[in-house]
Amino acid sequence: MELKNRIKKMIVEQLFLPVDPQSIADDADLMETFGVDSVALFTLAIGVEDEFGVSMEDTDLSVELFGSVNAIAAFLTEKGVS
Repeated sequence: MELKNRIKKMIVEQLFLPVDPQSIADDADLMETFGVDSVALFTLAIGVEDEFGVSMEDTDLSVELFGSVNAIAAFLTEKGVS
């Protein structure tokens, strides 16, 4: 499964969103579109660790990193996930 599709599926599952994962635009602002707050940000960080097997440092937990599917995909690509 393509990386961005896996990310979208993880977002929907972790945040219990009532949307089709494919309906999330790659560049959609997750904070504005889905009301992602600090608790949801932490939930997404755990989801990224579990789904993609990467460790996140405290410095990785930022609004910019979890701002969009594209931002998460760039982070994961940097960590060697494809």
